[in-house]
Amino acid sequence: MCLGVPGRIVKITSAEHQLAVVDVEGVRRKVNVGLIVDEGVTAGDWVLIHVGFALSKIDEEEAQATLAFLAGMGDPYTEELEALFESRIE
Repeated sequence: MCLGVPGRIVKITSAEHQLAVVDVEGVRRKVNVGLIVDEGVTAGDWVLIHVGFALSKIDEEEAQATLAFLAGMGDPYTEELEALFESRIE
């Protein structure tokens, strides 16, 4: 199962390459924001992430509701978080 996971942009690391560091449940990883760059993403914004790409900008209420829903799913969400932990940046 593939999931879109909410994360909060920590910083834009490369405007040229459209990359940002995003925090997902305490795990930071690089994410491509090129698909939503026209939405004016900045540090502090919440985004929905799938396979290393931010697919849409979401508000904090939606992000928290989605995180709660995913946590209630159990194994699929746990597996997705484990994959994120393995790909985190230091």
